[in-house]
Amino acid sequence: MTPRPASARLWWALAAVPLAFLGLFFLWPAGTVIVRGLLGEDGFGGGDVAGALEVLARERTLRAIGTTVALALGGTAGSLALGVPAAWALSRFDWRGRRAVRALVTVPFVLPTVVVAAAFSALFARSGLLGSWGLDQSAIAIVLALVFFNISVVVRIVGGAWESLSSRLADAARTLGASRPRAFARVTLPALGPAIASAAAVVMLFCSTSFALVLILGGSRIRTVETEIYLQVNQFLDLRAAAVLALVQVVFVGLALLVSSRVRPRRAAAAVEAPRGPRRAERLAIAAALLPTVVLLTMPAVALVERSLRLADGYGLDHYRALFEQPALGVLPVPVWQAAVTSVLMALVATAMAGVVGIVTAQLVAARSRRASFLESVVMLPLGVSAVVVGLGVLLTLNRSVLGVDLRASWWLVPIAQAVVALPLMVRALLPAARAIDPRLRAAAATLGASPWAVWRHVDVPMLRSATAASLAFAFAISMGEFGATAFVARPDRPTLPTAIARLLSRPGIENVGMAFAASVLLAALTAGVMLASERMRTSVGAEL
Repeated sequence: MTPRPASARLWWALAAVPLAFLGLFFLWPAGTVIVRGLLGEDGFGGGDVAGALEVLARERTLRAIGTTVALALGGTAGSLALGVPAAWALSRFDWRGRRAVRALVTVPFVLPTVVVAAAFSALFARSGLLGSWGLDQSAIAIVLALVFFNISVVVRIVGGAWESLSSRLADAARTLGASRPRAFARVTLPALGPAIASAAAVVMLFCSTSFALVLILGGSRIRTVETEIYLQVNQFLDLRAAAVLALVQVVFVGLALLVSSRVRPRRAAAAVEAPRGPRRAERLAIAAALLPTVVLLTMPAVALVERSLRLADGYGLDHYRALFEQPALGVLPVPVWQAAVTSVLMALVATAMAGVVGIVTAQLVAARSRRASFLESVVMLPLGVSAVVVGLGVLLTLNRSVLGVDLRASWWLVPIAQAVVALPLMVRALLPAARAIDPRLRAAAATLGASPWAVWRHVDVPMLRSATAASLAFAFAISMGEFGATAFVARPDRPTLPTAIARLLSRPGIENVGMAFAASVLLAALTAGVMLASERMRTSVGAEL
């Protein structure tokens, strides 16, 4: 049906909100990074493509690219090795404690990367619980942290496919004489192939953009493309090299997203098969499948809490008390509690910006059409660019007077960058509820004489209230823990909690490190609490709809 001209004009007038926001705060900064990476500019060390190729040919650049690929492959392989068996145990069987284990598997993905990095630092540092293993500042520690962070992705994607997969085909193969391993290899595994490939592509994407994990756990020994961008800007002041590396990162992430979209599984419309109770032999298999995952997910958390309480002469709450005191000169310009307050305020501003744009966007793209698909694609573009690239782009373009507003000495750059990172994830969280609204309700209200504003107020708002609250909580948690973009644009005298944690971890002394671990525990508790509230709201939405 061709839309009425008035409706079309209203649609495009509202679409101007997300398009203008992303055009100014994402497309312009990201485009600037790409153009300067390829062509350069005065003060960027060259002015043609040959200069970019010279940066790419450096041994330092090639080593960073190789390390990025190797760590991403290692993290992806480890996530699949632990995640696929865990998906089998959690999706095919119903047993006591299943919900608790599923929650344990889900929590790491919503934790800020700086908290995960701090937890593994507490585990593998020389004075950590497993310090004798010699994994401090090693590639193995980074790979394990990547696996810790991404197991939930594999469990969610592969587990969802496994739940919708009927066991009748495998049972028929067993009836025809196939052994259990042969039936799995010939029947079940090919059916799960698209889901496993999609999970691998998504995990590869996340592993290649884990800036905080590599920066904190790798120290000066291990450098990836993202940490090399950070070093080129902050240590060598070589913005041209940083822009070229950012372009490499965009290409890498784009390839991962392309593979993910090509291999994404298409779920059948059949009902999900209910999990059954395990038999005795299957109980042992479930325990064996979940034990490595449970150990990997609990050990860093235990180490983080233990190190936050450890003192030179025992255990106590001194590091938590120190969060309210002024650190030593040169460590932090403000107490940690003040950095936490700054994080909360900036996250609230970022959530407000992402909320306004995200709610408008979700309403506009809920009805599937060509123009809605176009707008949805534009809003999802930040998912295809690393937060480090976003931060560098914002630093290069918006660190000046824009539209008469001087952003150079303000704190607005931080919530702007956080809102750009959180926006596509918020829209994805809100879209299912927006698309679940029966369009006949809107049509009935319009038939009775309600204006578009009245239809939205009396039909959409009541049905989207819980989903909107859940997506806003999600955006707040993302903004609170965001580190990649914030590391570039946060002012030194106004650190956020993640940047304060990273700075404390880089300083020697048990007091500084102890404060970092204590702050990490508080940040983890705050984000986990917000995400738990968000999940409960999302569950209530499912019950309502």
